[in-house]
Amino acid sequence: MRRFVLASVLALIPAALVAQEGQRVFSSGYRFVEMSGEELFNNVCRGCHMPDALGASGAGSYPSLAKNQNLQSSGYPITLVVRGQRGMPPFGDMMNDDQVAAVVNYVRTHFGNNYRDAVTARDVKDARK
Repeated sequence: MRRFVLASVLALIPAALVAQEGQRVFSSGYRFVEMSGEELFNNVCRGCHMPDALGASGAGSYPSLAKNQNLQSSGYPITLVVRGQRGMPPFGDMMNDDQVAAVVNYVRTHFGNNYRDAVTARDVKDARK
């Protein structure tokens, strides 16, 4: 069931990123190739949370990440990205520790969030235990 849900989510996620020269690079297989927080947000997160991170509702409910006080504690978004929760799928198997740290740091410092205590790959590794 978990693989079915993940496959369904992956089918909906635009996995292409724009390279420096305007060429598209696609994630192949089960893991994402994007490395920066902005690339990961744009190609993985914004499909549900929207480009402005304000979230959406309709067929599902996707919470706003903008000005979100729940992001103050860095452990919370790490756990959500790695393990998922309710409608949020787990991306821990599809992202390495550096990628999770990058996207969490990006969301925590953009969209009206100003949480500057950076998450490290070590923090993510510890959260996976």
